Amino acid sequence: MSSQVSCWWVFGVMSVVLILNVEFSVVEGGASEETKIQIVYLGEREHNDPELTTASHLRMLESLLGSKKDASESMIHSYRQGFSGFAAHLTDSQAKKIAEHPDVVQVSPNTFYEPQTTRVFDYLGLSPSSPKGLLHDANMGEDVIIGVLDSGVWPESLSFSDTGLGPIPTRWRGTCVDGEQFDSKKHCNKKLIGARYYMDGLFKKNKTDSRIPDTEFMSAREALPHGSHVASIAAGAFVPNVSEHGFGMGTARGGAPKARIAMYKVCWQTEDGSSASADVLKAMDDAIGDGVDVITISLGRAIPILREIDVSNVFSYGAFHAISKGITVLMASGNSGPEAYSVQNIAPWIITVAGTSLDRWFPTPLTLGNNVTLLARTPSVVPEIQAELIYVDSSKKITSEAQGKIVLCFITPESGETADDYFNQQMEFRTRGLIIASKRSDLMVVSGGMILMGIDYEQGTTIFNYIRSTSKPTIKMSPSISLTGPIVATKVADFSSRGPNSVSPYVLKPDIAAPAVAIMAACTPEKMNNENGYTALSGTSMATPVVAGVVALLKAVHPDWSPAMLKSALITTASLTDPHGEPIFSEGLSRKLADPFDFGGGLVNPDKAANPGLVYDADAEDYRRFLCASNYGETYITTISEQKGLYKCPSPRPSMLDLNLPSITIPFLNEDVTLTRTVTNVGPVNSVYKLIVQPPMGVKISVTPKRLVFNSRVKKLSYQVTVSTTHKANSIYFFGSLIWTDGTHSVSIPLSIRTQMLKYFDQ
Repeated sequence: MSSQVSCWWVFGVMSVVLILNVEFSVVEGGASEETKIQIVYLGEREHNDPELTTASHLRMLESLLGSKKDASESMIHSYRQGFSGFAAHLTDSQAKKIAEHPDVVQVSPNTFYEPQTTRVFDYLGLSPSSPKGLLHDANMGEDVIIGVLDSGVWPESLSFSDTGLGPIPTRWRGTCVDGEQFDSKKHCNKKLIGARYYMDGLFKKNKTDSRIPDTEFMSAREALPHGSHVASIAAGAFVPNVSEHGFGMGTARGGAPKARIAMYKVCWQTEDGSSASADVLKAMDDAIGDGVDVITISLGRAIPILREIDVSNVFSYGAFHAISKGITVLMASGNSGPEAYSVQNIAPWIITVAGTSLDRWFPTPLTLGNNVTLLARTPSVVPEIQAELIYVDSSKKITSEAQGKIVLCFITPESGETADDYFNQQMEFRTRGLIIASKRSDLMVVSGGMILMGIDYEQGTTIFNYIRSTSKPTIKMSPSISLTGPIVATKVADFSSRGPNSVSPYVLKPDIAAPAVAIMAACTPEKMNNENGYTALSGTSMATPVVAGVVALLKAVHPDWSPAMLKSALITTASLTDPHGEPIFSEGLSRKLADPFDFGGGLVNPDKAANPGLVYDADAEDYRRFLCASNYGETYITTISEQKGLYKCPSPRPSMLDLNLPSITIPFLNEDVTLTRTVTNVGPVNSVYKLIVQPPMGVKISVTPKRLVFNSRVKKLSYQVTVSTTHKANSIYFFGSLIWTDGTHSVSIPLSIRTQMLKYFDQ
């Protein structure tokens, strides 16, 4: 595997793969023509019976290819649960011809996606020892079913034990599929209630050359750790005494420890670690039909970000059908931070999750000969050592003279060197260790036999100046220490992708943030250096199932809430500070206070989300109207519509600002604009809410009315917001908030507003 893919397996870092399956087949006349897997989308199902739906797909292919045999061999997936369509091996000319069929909404090529990779829930306030709170009220999420689309599962992990669980919910319609080293009768239970795997999208038509190595399992069992990690974060059982090299010893558990898990394996140990869009779409279709309540997906594509209804954006299509049936879909924001406009999975019907750190770390004390002690971010399992300290400005200057010494070096973009260059020289000349000063990283790598310490430039400069101040510089490296609590600041991780939304700038993304750094959870026994099948990984892949577990708890307490209501509850109650009341920073090229483009509404606050007071609701029709406002063609909007005929947009088309989101984002303000929001009371029947506005700098906010009065007859109320600017030139985004409070509940939505007197001009 490439280093980039290896980085994903270890840290959950995501990259983009834009590859098509290319094959060759003989068409009429004996000429060779490329064939690709094409996804034929037909929109809403015409039959409730899945078998009849598949039969209609085969008939359509038969009319194109000329025989039942060719139709059967060509088709790899029939989508028949949440929507109608199929994936098949077709030449370009065949794809063009079938696209002209009156029942075909859209034909798109198969593409590929890659994944993004103990204390978490105690940190968020979900303590199992508390006699009250969301975890208690939800009975730990019992009977909620979480569908996980990922790299498979290691079923023997103690995280998937069903001890103490009752019968499988009767509404469950899914299955466990047998395969290589996966026996459904043995490996599925009342915790792991579903396990399917999808690989046809990786194969050529002759079922060869899938790019899957022999080390993979042709089943739902995973070969390298990601899926087990994600699933156990969302709903893993209680497992005591787990750690990463002894760090963070404690009990591992998921957000909803009694929820049920259904694994849909779509990621494989290929050279690029990718998953095929045809397989992902089939997995989402099956999950809808199987009866899951929540779908969590730690996959995506990097820049450029696809539009909500782009032909290659299968996540958006599948998620729309899922939310239309009351299933909440959560996806990772991506690991392309801290650059702006890097957030992905931007459809407004998806909950997009950013990643933060925890209030815990394991730094290594470095004591210089002048008794100044610095704390390196790298944890170390090496006993205390003392050594001579030297500095080199190039890896090539590490020679035999460095043997037995600890070497300080700086890695900068201008140096043209990498950590590997220095590490290779360290190996050759047997230095005692390396201290690398570089851009800060939120990835946790434990230093073992070969000492490799990571520090930032400020610490590096302190050590460098000490070396220059004495003729015999020395250093003592002590065993790592554990820091926990408010002394360790919570920050948005440097890798977490940032807003603004580059596709639909009126939609705030990400939506919410959760811990994503050094998250302890289940892995495979083959994971290097794992202890008892558990390891710490970092990435927004880890933050997403954290929130999925919280959503499962909310679903248990509020089974009638729509996906939009659940999303609203998360955002409007999120915290702008950490659990200790300290501000949350944004880790980037320079530190700053986190803003909505870093973490959406803020850090998820599970207990408050269970009792939000008011929610901002939206349904599939609201999202279709948003697509109309976004100037998408009616034919394209029909591709995700629930109706059989052509969807007709209202005339005139609505404003993009009027989608009932729990946020207000205005990217191009130059004159007064007025928008509407509607809130639904889910708190005490007789409630009166008063307005608090914290306007962005240079922006005036006027709200009518300023009081909302609810009673037994009034459950929903709307309010209008008029926004104007005092800026006379193009500005950056400024942030504020709009809050409704009844004295008990504080329902806050973020405001993100930019003045643009001259549109698309960035001075």
